[in-house]
Amino acid sequence: MKKQLTVAMPKGRIFVEAVELLKKAGYNLPPEFDESRKLILNIEQAGMRFILAKPVDVPTYVEHGAADVGIAGKDVLLEENRDIYEVLDLKISECYLAVAGLPDAKKRVARKVATKYPRIASNYFREQGEQVEIVKLNGSIELAPLIGLADRIVDIVSTGRTLKENGLVEFEKMMPITSRLIVNPASYRLKDQLIDEMVNKLSVVIEGGQSE
Repeated sequence: MKKQLTVAMPKGRIFVEAVELLKKAGYNLPPEFDESRKLILNIEQAGMRFILAKPVDVPTYVEHGAADVGIAGKDVLLEENRDIYEVLDLKISECYLAVAGLPDAKKRVARKVATKYPRIASNYFREQGEQVEIVKLNGSIELAPLIGLADRIVDIVSTGRTLKENGLVEFEKMMPITSRLIVNPASYRLKDQLIDEMVNKLSVVIEGGQSE
């Protein structure tokens, strides 16, 4: 029986861009693939099974072997710190992590920072020599400074539109973020040929070529 790769994919923007990348790399995915609402998709002609999950959960599926490989943002990988291999920068869904807040807050010392990235934020402010209280939120991070919950936020910025519409300004760019191909260590031993083939095909596309 032919081996099959199980791929954990995040829903949303990364999924759309990753599907396009896989198609360019020569994987035979049906045209309506990215419109399905199913959580598990078997694509026999491509020798792949896809698990669709929340972005934050992708590294967990890969770490525990529920998926052989996955696609996850660097922000999620840094925050989750899972036991996985990061094998390729896919250079899709480019954005960056930033510190932001209300304009007048820039003059004040930060005391509370709201974010869905407590690990990253704690490390960052520690490296800056600042002691702050981290407030963990799961969404609508921009709300925190508006209601006095925090002095600053740490969040992903793509266009900056959400910050601007809520009267917030960017104080510091922390780091660039792109999506990465990650691999379960055991799968890399058992399915090394399939995984190496995927890495090679994707690398050709990323570097500007076209896979056969």
